[in-house]
Amino acid sequence: MNPRYERPGVPSGTTFTCFTRRERSFGFAWHFHREYELTLITAGSGTRYVGTDVEGYLPGDLVLLGPDLPHTYASDQQSEAAVTQFRHDFLGAGFFELPQFAAVQSLLSRSARGLYFGRHELHADIAALPRLAPADQTVRLLDVLQRLAAGTAATPITGAGYAAAPSTAVRDRVDVVCRHLQQAHTEPVVLDEVAALVHMAPTSFSRFFRRALGCTLTDYVNQLRVETACRLLTTTSLPITEIATRSGYHNLANFNRRFREQKTMPPTHYRATHHRGVA
Repeated sequence: MNPRYERPGVPSGTTFTCFTRRERSFGFAWHFHREYELTLITAGSGTRYVGTDVEGYLPGDLVLLGPDLPHTYASDQQSEAAVTQFRHDFLGAGFFELPQFAAVQSLLSRSARGLYFGRHELHADIAALPRLAPADQTVRLLDVLQRLAAGTAATPITGAGYAAAPSTAVRDRVDVVCRHLQQAHTEPVVLDEVAALVHMAPTSFSRFFRRALGCTLTDYVNQLRVETACRLLTTTSLPITEIATRSGYHNLANFNRRFREQKTMPPTHYRATHHRGVA
């Protein structure tokens, strides 16, 4: 139930790894690693989980995650991504401390909360990375990082209150809860039952959860439910009332209020502007 610690393999002839991830579906696999991770979605859609943040992803989404930041991508359809994983010293110890790379150093520091770039002009360059020879990959990756650092479009993903990997004990408890909620958020969520998963009293758990994640349990559950509603709104023609129920809301007024809080628009407007087809 804990996040899986990954140790990405590095191919011979290089100091970092770059690959295309192509699967019939992206399964929920909550994990973290010591490498930075640059991920470009090239096909498919689903849900991205980073720390406490829950958002849908589409082709063209570009994200840079810092080390030890728990994350996963989940979908029930064929998806593809260009993924590059590298350590801070992949070009040598102290390389990014050189004055000419101060902007890249700042970019990497800010990625501790995850950075979302949306659809970026560098997409073609990043998508081609896995197909290049190691020397060309290295030059291209450095160029990509420098150009990302020079831009202004990066948006932090996790809230300011979230600290990646605060401690093993804290992270393990949080990740037990997050994995459970990913599967159970459309059903009634009872504080006592969730607290019991990590052997804590409800009051102590509430304080722990907010201190560890920077949001309340209710806030996090609402993020999961609204993201489920977004997926149903964009991929089906189900009535709004049915979508509310399937997302875990049995009161339509509450659903509309929570949805508007997170998406700054009512569900009907969201469907009209984001609908991708009927399932």
